Amino acid sequence: MKALAEFVMRGRFQALLVAVASAGSLMLCWISAAVVALVTLRKGAGQGAWLLLWALLPAGTLMFVFGDSGPLALLVSTAVLALVLRTTVSLPVTVLAAVPLGAVTGLGLIAFGQDLLAQMVGFFDQFLTTLEQQLATQDQQAAVELVRPTAAQIAGMMGAATSLLSIACLLLARWWQAVLYNPGGFATEFRALYYPPAVTLALTLAALALASLGVEYRTWAVICLIPLNFAGLALVHARVAWRGQGSGWLIVFYLLWLFLDPVKLAVVAAAIADSWLRFRQRWVAKSNGDSQD
Repeated sequence: MKALAEFVMRGRFQALLVAVASAGSLMLCWISAAVVALVTLRKGAGQGAWLLLWALLPAGTLMFVFGDSGPLALLVSTAVLALVLRTTVSLPVTVLAAVPLGAVTGLGLIAFGQDLLAQMVGFFDQFLTTLEQQLATQDQQAAVELVRPTAAQIAGMMGAATSLLSIACLLLARWWQAVLYNPGGFATEFRALYYPPAVTLALTLAALALASLGVEYRTWAVICLIPLNFAGLALVHARVAWRGQGSGWLIVFYLLWLFLDPVKLAVVAAAIADSWLRFRQRWVAKSNGDSQD
């Protein structure tokens, strides 16, 4: 990955080549988004906007031909986050900005992406129907009926996915920038990601309010919890670094976080608790006390 970042930063043509080539792929569009963010962070909004406009051509073609707006939404959202980070020089503020971006993405799908949502609803209906038939075959006496997601639920889910992936692409770009120009800087910056109690309370109440409206809005509630999830992940990284544990711990943790929803909720809960209890400051104070002893 470092070699790719070095290639991109050699010149305009190299950055353009990578950004445009990967923007037209459903599997590789995240690379294009990270490249646009890296150029924006390092060379400014003008260079980033120029690269974004070129990358939007294959992403827009993909949307026009196949009706998939995901790559285009990811490119724009990541570019906006990179601009916010360059302007504010604040990672917490930038990650927080992903919440309205995710909401706008979901609302945009409801307003302009009804065809895509209809396709997604049909896909889930077909998949769940097949799964019901398989379960019924295994147990003849059990009548299984799985709940189908609505178009609004899918729009919220895709908004949350765009928000999450845009932050991930931005963090990749920030890591590239640190590796090339400020080794070790990204690790320090990410481990310090923290939200004060007022912000944490606002995000939590917004998520609870949306979830209380019914099942249809729970995917929208997830968008509000994404910043807290990243703050919790930063807390885990800080804990591992403080304990001097190896990267193997983080690999195991991320595998659990990726596949187990209770782990995601635990990470959010840890971020909420950290807002009031300031665990990282306690660890530093304890380390200083032990060293004085």
